[in-house]
Amino acid sequence: MKRLLFVAALVLGLALVGCQKAPEKAPEKAAEKPAAAAEEKVLINGIDGGGFPPYAFVNKEGKTVGFDVEAVEWIGKKMGFKVQHQPVEWSAIIPALEAKKIDMIASGMSATAERAQRVSFTDPYYKVTQVLVVKADNKATLEQLLTTNKKLGVQRGTVTAKYLEDLSKKPGMKFKLVQYDSTDLSMQDLPIGRIDGSGMDSTIAKEVLKKDAKMKVAGTFDAAPENYGYAVRKDDAELLKKLNEGLKLLMADPYWTELKKKYDID
Repeated sequence: MKRLLFVAALVLGLALVGCQKAPEKAPEKAAEKPAAAAEEKVLINGIDGGGFPPYAFVNKEGKTVGFDVEAVEWIGKKMGFKVQHQPVEWSAIIPALEAKKIDMIASGMSATAERAQRVSFTDPYYKVTQVLVVKADNKATLEQLLTTNKKLGVQRGTVTAKYLEDLSKKPGMKFKLVQYDSTDLSMQDLPIGRIDGSGMDSTIAKEVLKKDAKMKVAGTFDAAPENYGYAVRKDDAELLKKLNEGLKLLMADPYWTELKKKYDID
């Protein structure tokens, strides 16, 4: 009897052992995914909403191009950021920068002392003067145009506009200043006689004369030449440093000469 009980217990024990789950294997460690590459920083460059060839403008295909556009894109590749371009009305472009709607201004901006109170400028990369463009058959001298009640157009918010506003207050100056949203608009009014001349940077005038042989430069204003520079917010020292380093690299690279030749920059 004892033997039967022993055998039964042995069988029951073996059955219980068979019913137990085999120990689960420890889950294999999942292969670690490589850390995602840090996304390249994108900076917004504000450009003249009215277009400012050859520095920054939208071409017929709808693409933003120009000397400053390609220059700052080259700098971005060297300094580790991408650039997107945002057209902004010129008279509102510094407020847009201050409000952080854009990160910089690379669009043929004169680095004036007045503007430098609100923004920080890079090292200069180009020098311009201020000129008055008139119809080619206009025989009047610059002095006559400024002293005989003529209507002179200018793009608002520009250095030229500020200079002409100040000039109009000086003794002997007699002209009416007509301000436009862009130089292109003033140049539409000039041929049809709504204005007698249009003030602008010498670089813009060069582009105007290349397109229209019926125009000429009446003269250069008695104003100190202006340096072009890129503008950033006062507190953005890091970006200012990157732009200056990038400009230095660019101006020492053959691409700088290629760009100047491409856009006919002296």
